[in-house]
This record gives sequence, structure tokens and C-alpha cells, in this order.
Amino acid sequence: MNAMAGEQPFLAHAGASATAADQAALAQLHSRLLQLQAWQATLQQGLGTVLAPAPGLQAGHPMAQQAQAIDQQCQDLQTRWAQQWASLQPARSLAQDFEQRVILLVFGKFNAGKSSLCNFLAERFAAQDQPVRFFHLANGAMVESDEPLREGATETTARLQGLCLGTGLVLLDTPGLHSVTPENAALTQRFTESADGLLWLSSSTSPGQVQELDELARELRRNKPLLPVITRSDLIEEDEIDGEIQKCLRNKTEANRTLQEADVQARAQGKLRQLGIDLSVLKDPVSISVHAARSQPGPDALADAGLLRLYAAITEVLAPAQAYKQRKPGEVLLHHLEENVQGAIDAELLPQLQRLQIALAQEQERLQHSKAAMLRAAWRQTIPALPGLLERYAEQLPVLCAQVDALLRGEITEQLRSHLAGYVLPALPAGVAAVALPAGIAGPDALYATLQNAVREQLEMAFAAAVDTCSHALEPMVLPVAQMQAHLRQCSQGLHSLGTALRA
Repeated sequence: MNAMAGEQPFLAHAGASATAADQAALAQLHSRLLQLQAWQATLQQGLGTVLAPAPGLQAGHPMAQQAQAIDQQCQDLQTRWAQQWASLQPARSLAQDFEQRVILLVFGKFNAGKSSLCNFLAERFAAQDQPVRFFHLANGAMVESDEPLREGATETTARLQGLCLGTGLVLLDTPGLHSVTPENAALTQRFTESADGLLWLSSSTSPGQVQELDELARELRRNKPLLPVITRSDLIEEDEIDGEIQKCLRNKTEANRTLQEADVQARAQGKLRQLGIDLSVLKDPVSISVHAARSQPGPDALADAGLLRLYAAITEVLAPAQAYKQRKPGEVLLHHLEENVQGAIDAELLPQLQRLQIALAQEQERLQHSKAAMLRAAWRQTIPALPGLLERYAEQLPVLCAQVDALLRGEITEQLRSHLAGYVLPALPAGVAAVALPAGIAGPDALYATLQNAVREQLEMAFAAAVDTCSHALEPMVLPVAQMQAHLRQCSQGLHSLGTALRA
């Protein structure tokens, strides 16, 4: 059997309809979907805990405003998640339209030979009487065509094209995911999200430009298999034919191809590690020359050009791609929960809860410091007034006490307003700042000392009571914040476990 005949099993296998999941697999997928849905319900139930400030805080207090902002954020996030899930419906519908086909995204720069490879495979499928259909995107719609994909550096830059091979395989020839026209951007994203595997093409003149994988990072994190393909693995040599020097296209040597494949493999592994992606998605690179296969007919042309190795590599990719396809409904929901839901929690909600938790601790500490600060300030304001009051009312102790009481109440009120603004404090009871002097104090110095002690005692009691009231007003917020943080972290661990189980 020659190499040309050797491609028949691959074309038949690759072009066959995707294998339907058996009943056991479908039941397991259904179970996983229910678990993911239950996870989301549990998560959102925990977000229903309102971080309402205690009655002891005014609405304008920073802690009350932060709590209100978190409560509003929880509501906004749930609304946003519902909208994001609804926006995925077109991609899910597209995946259903191609549910009998494995979708491979063909990605690479404009000079990577994507269209050439797709057209070559179309020719090989057609030669084996396998059906071939071409399509492209125009004004946000998918348009079928009988013409091969456009090949060129400039005219196809912003155009997504594709082809259906046999009844089971779709190849999507994509431009850079950020270079598509605005009209096609949404549909391109749907195709990208619907893909089951990734063919990453790069020219042998500069193979393995790993920065290109940044655009595929989202899909790679979804455990889609990645096959690096080094294209244009050929060179021009001069040869003497009938006494004339002519330029001939030659395949690169096996040694050269092996070196380039190893280099691309090593650099791709390094990039995937940098992106935090499981290396198991990466398949061994393969080096090919479509031009050599076309220009050098013969029984060994496909083998010499690396195409038979490519066939074997694509066959190896089809198995994990098909496995991904069968669990795709669960993957789509899992991606939404990981990227939209958990992503927003990690980036937005948890940091805000952390800030509130830190602010509450700092406010408790500030309250304790404010007690001493209020005492010092009130002491400085009241003590200078005592000698004058003593001089006027030394013989009228009840009047003296009343005057000092009024002075203290005014100063306590001022300090509470200055240091504890934002708290709801009860009116000062009648007993607060009530200075009592015992009878029979001998001499003005003793009376002054006794009055000083009484003033200090009343100030300490009043400020301690006020600070305790404010501190208690914060406590109802401390526990819910900690509980919500613990709930979110526990949910994060649970989602990771569910993702591992889905992909097991």
C-alpha cells in the first residue's frame, strides 16, 4: 500500500460523524450539570446575606457605605451573570448545529499557511469522494460557498473562513482573534468558543512564536487539545536539469525538522507554564510542507512532506477533542462559572470584602484611640475653667457642681461630635457628668484637687460608654463579612473539584 492509499483510513476516520455519547456518559454529564447548577444556587444563596449596618451607624458612615456597596455589588453581579449566560446562547446553539462534527480551530499569523493547509485537506477529502463544504463570515452571518478558501496575506486578514470535511470535521481558518472586523467579531467569538481542539500553525521561517498563544489562552484553559504545526518546512535549492541550473522546491531534512519540532515543543511548554495551563493539552509538534506535497507528485510525496505524520497527529487530537465535545454542555457552564462568576468574585467581591474587614478592624482600633484623644481634648478645655468657677462658687458647692456639670456636658457633646461622627449615640442621660463633692473639704487646694479628680472620672466614664456603644454598633457587621468570605472560598474549592470531576 503506497502513501497515497495510506491516507484513506485517516480521511474516513476524520470525516466520519462524531461518536455520540453513550447513555452512561449522558447520564454522568446530566449529573455534572445538576451539580454545577446546584453550586451556583448555593453560591448565590450565600450572597443573599445582606451586610446591613447596625442601627448604631448613620447612613453616611464609611462602614455603612462600604456595606451598602457590597450589598449592591452582590445584586449587580447576579444580574450580570444572568446576562452573560444569556449571551452564550448563540455559541451554544452553534455548537448544537455542529454537534455531529468535531470543530478544530486553525490559528496562526497570516503567513502561517492556514488557508493552504485547509484547501489541501479539502482536495484530499474530495479526491476520496468525501463531501466538502466551504463557508465564510460576511456581515456577521455564515455564508456557504463552493470556492476554496482565500489564500493571501492581506485580503484574508480580517476574515474568518472554514470548511466542513466529510460529515464529522470542521476546520475554522481564523485571523488573529483581535483583528476581525466588528461585524464578524461576535460570530468569530462564537466559533472560537465552540471549537473542540486547536491547530496552531507557524511558518518554519520563524516557528513557535509563543506570544501568539496569548490569544488562545482562554480556550487552552478550557482543556482543549493543542497541536502545533510547523508549515512551509521546505527550501529552494538549485539543481542541474538537462544542462541548465533550475531552482527546485525541496523538503527540509528530517534532522532539521526534528530540531525545529523539539524547539517549538520546549517553547510551547514554557509558555503554557507561564499561562498556568496544564501541559497535557499540548501534543507533539509536526512539521509539513503543503507546497512540496503538491509540487512533487509520487507515491512518497505525502510521507516526504510530513502529511502522513500530520494525519496521525490530527487523529491523536480528535480523541480528546471528541471527548471535550461530548462534555461540552458541562464545559460551557463550567467556563461561565469559572470565568464570569468565580472570576468576578476573585477580582471584585473578595477584595471588597477584604477591604471592609480591614476597615472594621482599623475602626475598632481607632475607637479605642479616640477614647484617650477625647479625654485629652476635653481635659484641656475644662481644667482651665475650674479656678474661676471655684473662686466664684467656693461657698456654694451645689451651684459649683451644677456649673461644672454644664461645662462637662457641653465639652463631652463637642468631643463626641468631633470624634464619633457617623454613629447614632443616645442623648446624654441626666447622670452623665454629674459631679458630686463631699462636704467638709478643708481648704481651696483640697477642693480643687477633689474637683479635678471628679471631672476626670466623669470624662472617662462618658467617653468609655460612648466608645463601647460605637464598638458594639460595628460588631453585627464583622461576623457576616467573615462568613461571606468563608462561603466564597469554600465555593471556590467546590467549583475546582467539580471541574476536575467533569474532566476526569
